[in-house]
Amino acid sequence: METDLLPHPGRGRPREFCVDQALGAALRVFWQRGYEGASLSELTEAMGITRPSLYAAFGNKESLFRKALDLYEREKLSYIQQALAAPTAREVADRLIRGALDKQGEGDEPKGCLSVVASLACAPQGEALRKEVVARRAAIDAAILARFERAKAEGDIPEGIESIGLARMLGAFIQGLMVQASSDVPREQLCAASATLKAIWPSR
Repeated sequence: METDLLPHPGRGRPREFCVDQALGAALRVFWQRGYEGASLSELTEAMGITRPSLYAAFGNKESLFRKALDLYEREKLSYIQQALAAPTAREVADRLIRGALDKQGEGDEPKGCLSVVASLACAPQGEALRKEVVARRAAIDAAILARFERAKAEGDIPEGIESIGLARMLGAFIQGLMVQASSDVPREQLCAASATLKAIWPSR
């Protein structure tokens, strides 16, 4: 667990706080509010630090958001690589959907998907970050497409079904689930939708 020693305002001795815990708190705020919606006051209150401490430890708000994105991908999207290793395209889809659903309401974590929240329209000064979020999501989509193209070449996807169409359908389905989860749609209904997709998934 990393800690940071920074001068305490008005005192000569340093003030210690856990960088990892502070970053986790910032992630939750961004996850709920998006980049534009998360104010510095809300961030520092959640992180338990002052603005000077935030700047000293993380740089500016934009840098903090990027570090929060890194943490989100490392901890909340780790299931994706495991899902891509499944032996069939149908099992890949099943594991991706289950992985996404399992992260909804986990502990005190927000619901929904950070990348969906952060990629929504924002002010011009936040456009570069929005494009970065979209690019990160595109990299995941590309990995899923590559896996489905392999499945197509192996005969795992039936003739007449394009791998790119299947990948896009799955991506849209999962993002839709995340939006509904953030709107407090009951988990059993989300699971029912997932079971339906699994039932109609094209197979050989």
